[in-house]
Amino acid sequence: MNLHEIPVRQVSGVSALKAGELHAFGIFTVNDLIEYYPFRYEDYRLKSLTEVKDGDKITVQAKIMGVPVLQRYGRKSRMTCKMVAEDWMFTSTWFNRHFLRDQLVAGREIILTGKWDLKRNQLTVSDSEFPDKGVQRSGTVQPVYSIGGKITQSWIRKTIQQAMQQYGELIPEILPEGLLKQYDLMSRKRAIQRIHLPQDQAEGQLARRRMVYEELFLFQLKLQAYRAINHERMDGVAHIVENSIIREFVRSLPFELTDAQKQVELEILRDMRSPYCMNRLLQGDVGSGKTVIAAIALFAAVKSGHQGAFMVPTEILAEQHARSLAKMFEPFGISVGLLTGSVTGRKRKDLLASLQMGLTDVIIGTHALIQEDVFFRSLSLVVTDEQHRFGVNQRSVLRRKGFNPDVLTMTATPIPRTLAITAFGDMDVSTLSERPKGRKPISTYWVKHDMMDRVLGFISREISQGRQAYLITPLIEESEKLDVQNAIDLYVSMQQAFPDFRVGLLHGRMTPGEKDEVMRAFYANEVQLLVSTTVVEVGVDVPNATLMIIMDADRFGLSQLHQLRGRVGRGEHASYCVLIADPKTEVGQERMKVLTDTDDGFEVARRDLELRGPGDFFGTKQSGVPEFRIADMVSDFAVLEAARDDAARLVADASFWTSPEFEPLRGYLQREQVLQGEVID
Repeated sequence: MNLHEIPVRQVSGVSALKAGELHAFGIFTVNDLIEYYPFRYEDYRLKSLTEVKDGDKITVQAKIMGVPVLQRYGRKSRMTCKMVAEDWMFTSTWFNRHFLRDQLVAGREIILTGKWDLKRNQLTVSDSEFPDKGVQRSGTVQPVYSIGGKITQSWIRKTIQQAMQQYGELIPEILPEGLLKQYDLMSRKRAIQRIHLPQDQAEGQLARRRMVYEELFLFQLKLQAYRAINHERMDGVAHIVENSIIREFVRSLPFELTDAQKQVELEILRDMRSPYCMNRLLQGDVGSGKTVIAAIALFAAVKSGHQGAFMVPTEILAEQHARSLAKMFEPFGISVGLLTGSVTGRKRKDLLASLQMGLTDVIIGTHALIQEDVFFRSLSLVVTDEQHRFGVNQRSVLRRKGFNPDVLTMTATPIPRTLAITAFGDMDVSTLSERPKGRKPISTYWVKHDMMDRVLGFISREISQGRQAYLITPLIEESEKLDVQNAIDLYVSMQQAFPDFRVGLLHGRMTPGEKDEVMRAFYANEVQLLVSTTVVEVGVDVPNATLMIIMDADRFGLSQLHQLRGRVGRGEHASYCVLIADPKTEVGQERMKVLTDTDDGFEVARRDLELRGPGDFFGTKQSGVPEFRIADMVSDFAVLEAARDDAARLVADASFWTSPEFEPLRGYLQREQVLQGEVID
């Protein structure tokens, strides 16, 4: 029996209703359930009050010494009761647990878990249990899972343990003996058992170490095997184009390429000329000239007798690229089409026919490009901009519209190069590290909220000189948890502050059509001040916008702030970024300082990695870097590098493909469809 094939419904105690709730967490099979790992542990082992420090979370066995005192505040309540443990008298406090009052009988033993307040000689109780009713948690280390809805911690703990009892014997070992010995890793079965129910924190860490290595190793094995298999496949498109024709196109551009652009151009053209499928990631800082590189690649595809497709995340960005590429390509007789959701009726029908007959050479569009009725005569190059904005399926559908086309993926999210090479093991990585000539640096300032009047004066001066400004806020509407200016309130107050200017509003809950309408008005300078959430992070070039103001800047990640800053500085005028924040911590202050010190995206990314620490760097999947169940791309980077080397060594060894020792790993690759030559995203 294969755990990947047993529905989670087969676990005792999992009803059809509960199975549906588990599906929401991506848990469909028994294997999914037992690999649903805890993100931390609660330590319920008993401690002596003589050993604890102020603020510690502790579990202590005590005797009830007094009568509980209950105070009610509407629906809420606070209950206190005197306790004694090891001759130490203290007060225990419960919030909203008034139903326990009748059980708090003087002389009765109780086990309390909570936060210790040394000054007040008080324990704020989060959990309590009575030994005379049968103890469940105390004396143990309990896993804590990411849950929600109607699934509780106690239910998921119990259900995972039930699955281990029923199916634990079926957990297979997948790593070869050599790797287990090399790194002194515990067996897979024991690691999974101990990760869910460790005897202590140290054992939980050892179990995690084993599963982190396995996850990263399997990820790298998939990439390395895919590379090895596809390197043998010479069924891509070999683009044949003379250097002189490429040089003529580059000379026609109204600017000179930077050294970095020339280097990347060579790398991409070398890939395109080979019979292998290109799979290249082009990362470059905001405004580093990635679009020009895409234009050269598309030009080479068309001059080789084929077609190119360029997929971008928004309609207005597609329109902008279509305009600029049509201008570049027109002298060379290359026709450019634009396909977005707004292109309908006869116009769309004619465009699709032109594309299918090969009369349209380059098509630029949004996800409209991947609709079923879009056909190409000979698609040989697919370019995607800001790939993380598209799902894996969307990208692969576009790719399948050609016969093994070359793929160029572009991102403006700078990732430290070593991390990029390791994370995107199946892709070659090109980096644009320098700013095109003539791009002006952006002056960045950090101010506190009490200087808002001066900021408004700055906005007024810039707009009065004919410029435009962005004003960014983190949230759309009121939140009780976060005391931040929301976009809607800010929009209203800016209309009042600037009655002579037109103020626009942009946020994530607007429809794509509404967003595009606002951005078009801003692009045309019909709107002078745009109040927006971070939806402008990937947006259209507005060369006339010279001022970026970010409210509550400490609520954003450094890389995101850098992306937002890159929305200005795209024209001939001096540009500014103003960060408004009152960070409470040293790290928060340091982050503001990083942005005022440098506008180099790769340096910002490096500092972001240092300051934000494990797990936070890639934020909202913003870089397209894969997500892992248990491993962390940053804190486990050394393991990731070791796993990459181990996987590459194994795949290069002929015995890997034949020896019975590696059968489980080949089975894994089969299951992941790598051996069918599927493209890995």
